[in-house]
Amino acid sequence: MRLTHLGHSCLLVEAADTRVLVDPGGFSTGFEGLRDLDAIVVTHQHADHLDPARLADLARANPQARVLADPQSTVLLSAQGFDADATRAGQEIRIAGLTLTGVGEWHAFNHDQMPTVNNVGIRFTADGEPTLYHPGDAYDGEAGEVDLLAVPVNAPWTAVRDSIGFVRRVAPTRIVPIHDGLLAPPGRDLYLHHIGTFGGAEVLDLAGRGAVGVDA
Repeated sequence: MRLTHLGHSCLLVEAADTRVLVDPGGFSTGFEGLRDLDAIVVTHQHADHLDPARLADLARANPQARVLADPQSTVLLSAQGFDADATRAGQEIRIAGLTLTGVGEWHAFNHDQMPTVNNVGIRFTADGEPTLYHPGDAYDGEAGEVDLLAVPVNAPWTAVRDSIGFVRRVAPTRIVPIHDGLLAPPGRDLYLHHIGTFGGAEVLDLAGRGAVGVDA
């Protein structure tokens, strides 16, 4: 498996000769020129995970790519004349040699003035590859055993103790920091130290490294 962090929560996942882009949102850059994608996945509708204009351009440049999104995002995209297939908890979608399984249903609670929207995380599995779970913006999904856990580091809806608890509950071998677009470098380093140390998992920091190979 090869992983590329394209800022905030956007990951390019390459495994089993399959290329899948997750959460091309407004805080992410560098995905616009990607080609030969097999799928584009949106976990939820918030602007830092879904930039509809850039998603539409990317899909037009990758006509073979299947677009997958949580149920509410598919409705929003449809209203803009753009088709996407809905993901749901427990649903398995086969993309070439890679299996994508929906995990969870709702975004983590933020506050009373912020409506709670659909959020469907994705578990990636393939023969001979590590298992990766990208949760979107939720900590309550039941993804089962995973090798790599993408962990939201900072957000208005979470605290570092929640990230640590998430890592300890899922118990992956390694964690991949995501959802870090609001952090300055010193604060980000502190968050990663706390989450890795107290969560009990190795931190695989992909930021600024390009495509990084990860063995099972």
